[in-house]
Amino acid sequence: MPHRRPLLTHLATLGTLALAGLLPAGAALAQDFPSKTVKFIVPFPPGSATDTSARYFAKKFTDITGQTVVVDNKAGGNGFIAVRAVLSAPADGYTVFIGSNSTLAVNAALFKQLPYDPVADFSPLSMLTRTPALLIVPGSSEHKTLKDLAAAARAKPGQLNFGAGSAGYQLMAEAFNEAANVQSTHVPFKGASEAVTAVSAGTVDFSFVEIMSALELVKSGKLRALAVASERRPAAVPHVPTAGEAGLPGFTAYAWVAAMVSAKTPKAETDKLASLFSTIERLPETREFYERTGAEVMNGGPEEMRAFQNAEIKLWKRIAAQAKVELQ
Repeated sequence: MPHRRPLLTHLATLGTLALAGLLPAGAALAQDFPSKTVKFIVPFPPGSATDTSARYFAKKFTDITGQTVVVDNKAGGNGFIAVRAVLSAPADGYTVFIGSNSTLAVNAALFKQLPYDPVADFSPLSMLTRTPALLIVPGSSEHKTLKDLAAAARAKPGQLNFGAGSAGYQLMAEAFNEAANVQSTHVPFKGASEAVTAVSAGTVDFSFVEIMSALELVKSGKLRALAVASERRPAAVPHVPTAGEAGLPGFTAYAWVAAMVSAKTPKAETDKLASLFSTIERLPETREFYERTGAEVMNGGPEEMRAFQNAEIKLWKRIAAQAKVELQ
């Protein structure tokens, strides 16, 4: 086998160069990546929409690579705890941030100074999913349609109030105020479930919430869904009109989930992860899974994710400034 010695010599040289730092570590290791347990860090508790996405992609990631994926929920602190865990971990591709619109865009619009840069500190992997916001009122509300709600808000500026379980949903409601040319007052809650409960009890007049968090109460009649803030009706709520159909053309508002790694992660590992997430997104069962939850898959790699993120940050900064939201 006259060709064997040159091949062995070539491989040995690659290894020596990598150890010496003359080749990027990823050049020698990327073909074997991932070769151990991967961690997905989520800034929300189990059961949240972001957590659901993390666990779905974790299962498919394991199916494809054969490597275990651990979903680590680090909730609280406006997402800062989870971000810190990602950025302080070794930047080797084995720690992935499954973030959302709040941690990757909205926080940039609501805080005077963040302890992280949602753009510079992360390398995007993929756009994963998005879920349109559902506009709900109490089941006993006098407001039967979106037009009814908007008319009442115009007639009584600032007297109607909206509940928001997160900063993201607060800004969605402020965007509604702007689009409908109305004034309503923000009432904060600690989470989506509290906001939904407050609306069903009539404590607040309306709210924008995640579809699945309100669906059962809508079906029972304790809540009324006036519109879904999307371009088309999701399969989960086919009876609910889009905002455009309900009288507010062009109004959309989505909560979204995306995958990121530390910006210090080598390009080879970043590219491999991006490819794996893209493969999972294209699976027919992925689309079917998310349609059942009222969400949709967002097909887009690192470049698309970065452009989308920058556009979202710009949008929510404008909405926060227009609504004169006090920065934290």
